[in-house]
Amino acid sequence: MAVRIDDLDRKILVELQADGGQSLDDIAKSVGSSKTPVWNRIRKMRDAGVIKHQTYLLDAEALGFEACFFVLIRTSEHDASWQQAFLKALQDRPEVQEAHRLAGDIDYILKVRVKNARAYDTFYQALISEVKVHNVTALLSMEEIKSTTSLPL
Repeated sequence: MAVRIDDLDRKILVELQADGGQSLDDIAKSVGSSKTPVWNRIRKMRDAGVIKHQTYLLDAEALGFEACFFVLIRTSEHDASWQQAFLKALQDRPEVQEAHRLAGDIDYILKVRVKNARAYDTFYQALISEVKVHNVTALLSMEEIKSTTSLPL
């Protein structure tokens, strides 16, 4: 069920996406409203699941996580028990920032952030020791050109 979002809600969401740590006063000023209506709308959107949670984005390279790999996985296994083991293996690994099941020739793509190639190999060895995969291709990102969590509201 879709939640009705009006123009003021969109403006509030744009502000929250830009900086979730802003004060209610700053958000209200930016969207042309007052603090109480802004707070009520934020609360409504949280309750409806439009706003999942508040978090901070960290600079991976500043923290020593200099390597970003995109891992393409093909599997010959498609039964429920394999999938459950695979999903658990992904959930248990903090290196996996994103995981997507795909349509087409590749079954899954992972975004894996690690300190270096050796750390990726450790991740890879652990993953294949837990679940059987048919083929794994790892692509090292040479440069991050654009990365955002903001939706185009």
